Amino acid sequence: MTSSATRAPTKTAQPRRRAARLASAPVILEAAATLFLRNGYLGTSVDDIAALAHVSKQTVYTHFADKEQLFAALIRGNISRVDTFIESVTAVLGETNALQDDVRTFARRHVRAVLQPEAVHLRRLVIGEAGRFPDLAREYYERVPQRVIAALAQQLRRLAERGLLRIQEPSLAANHLAWLILGPPLDAAMFGADGENYAPADLDALADAAVDVFLAAYR
Repeated sequence: MTSSATRAPTKTAQPRRRAARLASAPVILEAAATLFLRNGYLGTSVDDIAALAHVSKQTVYTHFADKEQLFAALIRGNISRVDTFIESVTAVLGETNALQDDVRTFARRHVRAVLQPEAVHLRRLVIGEAGRFPDLAREYYERVPQRVIAALAQQLRRLAERGLLRIQEPSLAANHLAWLILGPPLDAAMFGADGENYAPADLDALADAAVDVFLAAYR
């Protein structure tokens, strides 16, 4: 009787442990993000990630075959966030009846999104590891900055069709607008030259000035 009573908890404990391991992927990714962004790829080990996530190394390997796969999952998980921003581009510029105000709204959202510390650190990480992961860096480039430019170009084309802008090459115009908005603050942020210390009002002022220059050329 004693022997069967001691065996029963073991049978139920194993599925619980297995379920806990399977549910731990988000915690592992969060720990990996913290360490990769802080220490880089080479400066981070699977042991470090497991320790910060408070899981065993075997649990990490339950979800990710190796550190390389974990790194790729982290980058691709952040890539998906651009969809929300692209939707906001369409919402703001799609049917505007107040061109300058709405382009300014887009510009302010754009610079604030790109200058978030986490976004800046991720961009540095992707660029820093581009030699080791060229395909992943190319994927990030095509699915993040280039997708935003393509969405912006589409909206600028529609604004030109409505007679609100004078544009012959929407993609070129989209690149002009994006870099007028992002150029100085992003360059400073990427090199750690106080780029992450812009106050929101300063970013808004930079965005507004960029829009004024853009509209002076294209309106």
